[in-house]
Amino acid sequence: MSRLGKLPIKLPTGVSAVFKDGRLSIKGSKGELSREIKFPATVSISETEITVSVDKEAKNFSAFWGLYRALANNMVLGVSEGFTKKLEINGVGYRASISGSKLNLNLGYSHPIEFILPDGISAVVEGNTITLSGIDNELLGNIAHKIRAFRKPEPYKGKGVKYAGEIIRRKVGKTAAKK
Repeated sequence: MSRLGKLPIKLPTGVSAVFKDGRLSIKGSKGELSREIKFPATVSISETEITVSVDKEAKNFSAFWGLYRALANNMVLGVSEGFTKKLEINGVGYRASISGSKLNLNLGYSHPIEFILPDGISAVVEGNTITLSGIDNELLGNIAHKIRAFRKPEPYKGKGVKYAGEIIRRKVGKTAAKK
């Protein structure tokens, strides 16, 4: 029995939800999200909350009970408040700029990297900080990971792209071995 799955999801004012033909659609002030929910899981919607339940006899699907509840909760939070992720760029000459829906990155390679942001994701560059925002938490996390993968932080000087608040374990260089 899932402790997380049995908790109801509160619907804020201005957010509506519809479950039809195995598809959960949630509409709010920031936009609309939709996701397919597999058969043994059922979603019941009242005016103020959403509850997710599964058939207790369905094999292997009770393991997804908490997952579907968390996905539905993220959809509600996304259309009402939105999500943000911050990336920091560290290194001499490492820069980022935004033009339209293109994120231009100079990360020490011989060429600049142009990354086209998908629909629903917006970026703001302030100094060496990139702030990504959107309503879909899964898509936002994937985009942040792709940007970080262009130049992961290295352990000696910490140069590269990292998440804000991420701790990079630093290694001691060659001079420490000589002492």
